[in-house]
Amino acid sequence: MKTNVGKEGVDVESIERDWNTLRRNRENRLAAACKFLGQGKFVKAEDTVALLEAVIQPYDKVAVEGDNQKQADFLSECLAVVDAARVHDLHIIQSTISLPEHVEIFEKGIAKKLDFSYSGAQSKRLAALLQARVVELGAIHTYLELYARYFVDLTPRVALLVAEKADRDGNLYTGFSTEDTPVIAEAVKFKQGIVIVQVNEITDELPRVDIPGDWVDFIVQAPRPFKIEPLFTKDPALLTDTKILKAMLAIKGIYMEYGIKTLNHGVGFDTAAIELLLPTYGEELGLKGKICTNFVLNPHPTLIPAIESGWVESVHCFGGEVGMDEYVNARSDVFFIGPDGSMRSNRVFAQAAGHYAADLFIGSTLQIDKYGNSSTAVRNRIVGFGGAPNLGCNAGGRRHVTDSWLKCGQEIPADNQLIGEAARGRKLVVQMLDTVSAKGIHGFVDQLDAVGMTKDLDLAIPPVMIYGDDVTHIISEIGIAYLHKCRSLEERMEAISSISGRNPEVNGQILAKMRRLGIVKTPEDLDIDRRRANKELLAAKSLQELVEWSGGLYKLPEKYSK
Repeated sequence: MKTNVGKEGVDVESIERDWNTLRRNRENRLAAACKFLGQGKFVKAEDTVALLEAVIQPYDKVAVEGDNQKQADFLSECLAVVDAARVHDLHIIQSTISLPEHVEIFEKGIAKKLDFSYSGAQSKRLAALLQARVVELGAIHTYLELYARYFVDLTPRVALLVAEKADRDGNLYTGFSTEDTPVIAEAVKFKQGIVIVQVNEITDELPRVDIPGDWVDFIVQAPRPFKIEPLFTKDPALLTDTKILKAMLAIKGIYMEYGIKTLNHGVGFDTAAIELLLPTYGEELGLKGKICTNFVLNPHPTLIPAIESGWVESVHCFGGEVGMDEYVNARSDVFFIGPDGSMRSNRVFAQAAGHYAADLFIGSTLQIDKYGNSSTAVRNRIVGFGGAPNLGCNAGGRRHVTDSWLKCGQEIPADNQLIGEAARGRKLVVQMLDTVSAKGIHGFVDQLDAVGMTKDLDLAIPPVMIYGDDVTHIISEIGIAYLHKCRSLEERMEAISSISGRNPEVNGQILAKMRRLGIVKTPEDLDIDRRRANKELLAAKSLQELVEWSGGLYKLPEKYSK
């Protein structure tokens, strides 16, 4: 212990401290793994399991790339077969739980705790493991929230990443679907962690450098190309009349009414229907150039007809989409294309753009309660939230003005304002839901299943995706509820119940009242002919027609081309 004298003459005791423990820990891990290195940073595929056992220690925080679409699948497979006596109780910090191996590591005791955003294909299996207490849940995050915590209190010790190519110096080319790679690599590397990357190919030259080699510790050439999920490919042939009707309501009752130009579409058939109606129904309404000009959006194939028809000025992408790379690269006026001639997506920048630069977020959900809260965490299925909570909320820090944003803000009743006479706009947050699903399940409920999960899973709060006070509009096939116009919680509840399809006799009376107040609008109020809500109104009625719209540039993913 050393004694120092402070500026005011007061003795200050300080303990000599080692400020480089993380760096030395990293050096020790690298030394343990150096025997697996060949030339430079490269490790043979057959040595990957042993490499992971050398550099990962029990209770480590580990980031696995697990993105929305792009998967470090070979590294995930290797992690799932490490010796659980040597590597165990890991804390996995992963945006998307997508592959079977992502949950197997919990069943085997290799991992114990999980912080994530979205689960998709593993939602039912994950729900069962959570209920069985095999998995300890930290939180279900929005993507941007999880990325932020990488730099605060959830910094991974080891990252398992994926890239298209590496050069001999270890520089990485992430290709069309960059997604989460840069943010994970930076957080881990600059906190003295270990970065391991699987690549498809090792080359002498790269089209561009997306991740510098000095951010990378080990590179493994995987035995096969990494998996990427065609998450945003929606077959127009599967669109129901109900979804087409809701799309007509969205275009005329919201997009046209507010002049929505900057927006984000969530994944799903509801928004695919909107995209396919722009060159037909939207054209009839004379809306080209007035709505839907600037998107923050994955390259949805169902957007191709609108792009080809001259509707879309720009699209910035969160990630890629299987089969869309040639089409996107050929449309550099619309997409963000680099000097190498290809797109580089970025999920973090796109999340920020969707939060602050978009006037509208619209997406589907599985449940909405009587207060307008929505969730995709339902009984026996925990899908997670992805970017919806971040994209689907009013950005309190926003200061730039658009007509859409200002108009929505001006419609909020004065007695709901807590800022006096100061003018303020409002982002439009729209949730779409069928009153009854194809499986006969009611989407509008008194209480979210998520509320029951709070006790079952020992959670501090229910896993609500979008809170009711952020939702401005709800669309069902009955009509649109303009919730932001309501003067009280009771009135909001009446508006929601009137389009819920439940208790038809009682809610029919409430619906009439809401229509008189202008808080709910039905297709009839908007002069929408329900009989026209069918596939004949779509710009493309099949995936093959989307290929034709693209001039053959869009290549159908293998799972859809059989």
